[in-house]
Amino acid sequence: MDIGAHSKVAVIGTGSVGSSIAYALMLKNIANEVLLVDAIPERARGQEMDLSDSNVLSSTRVRYATIQEAGQADVIIITAGAKQREGESRTELIDRNYDILENVIGAMRPIKRDAVMLIVANPVDVLTFFAQKLSGLPRRQVFGSGTFLDSSRLKVYLSERLKVNFKAIHAAVLGEHGDSQFIAWESANVAGKPLLSFPEMKDIDKEKIRRKIAGKAMDIIKLKGSTYYGIAACTVSLCESIIRNKHDVRPLSVYVEKLGVTMSMPAKLGWHGIEEVYDVPLSESEQEQLWASAKSLRTVCEKYNT
Repeated sequence: MDIGAHSKVAVIGTGSVGSSIAYALMLKNIANEVLLVDAIPERARGQEMDLSDSNVLSSTRVRYATIQEAGQADVIIITAGAKQREGESRTELIDRNYDILENVIGAMRPIKRDAVMLIVANPVDVLTFFAQKLSGLPRRQVFGSGTFLDSSRLKVYLSERLKVNFKAIHAAVLGEHGDSQFIAWESANVAGKPLLSFPEMKDIDKEKIRRKIAGKAMDIIKLKGSTYYGIAACTVSLCESIIRNKHDVRPLSVYVEKLGVTMSMPAKLGWHGIEEVYDVPLSESEQEQLWASAKSLRTVCEKYNT
């Protein structure tokens, strides 16, 4: 496969999240073509017209497309779904978003055999699990954005506390992208030095920090109605990992064989999607949180997997 083989990206759902992703893809110039697909064709056409005015900054072509065309894209990003309501947990979105996912994937068939499908809609872990089944693609080619954004939020918070660049911080939020997510403190480090050994981290309230990171999305929703810039940036970073075969390691919604569920673990990403899933050192309490998160997700999947 040539390095430019993954050059056509389809964005399904052109609301705030989808259009932000398309715009960021344009600015990054990492795809030859971005296809815009929406259940409301007029909205996708309007986004095409608006985004085309940004071509002064980009050589990426953005255009309206049908759902069938999207099925033949190299990277398929599914953002289509109902918005999360204030006070609503991600798992409560399942009834409203599963039908949308099933219809979208069904309408795309036949899907390009080597396409990589990225689920951004919530609840991302559960919808990724179903997308792996509904698409007919190998599991490694279907993954979700998972706790990548949560982990980015954590690193920004820690960088401000430690006064170091967030890129120097290696720390991850794992498990469910939602209520049962947890921070892997045991493996977190800066330049190889354990994070918790820094004086600035002495006597921290781990649970308070976990809640702060997990609750940031709802804080934003309360203030402005929805979140889209952060997830758009993360999604485009993942697209770049695929298109340029960068082998970045990110905490993503992937199927974890030993847990029998799709949830966020560190995963290597390249041309073919997920190339490897890594275990990370966890404390005893973190291991318990991992299993509890997995159990919670399995219960949901079993309930709706009919």
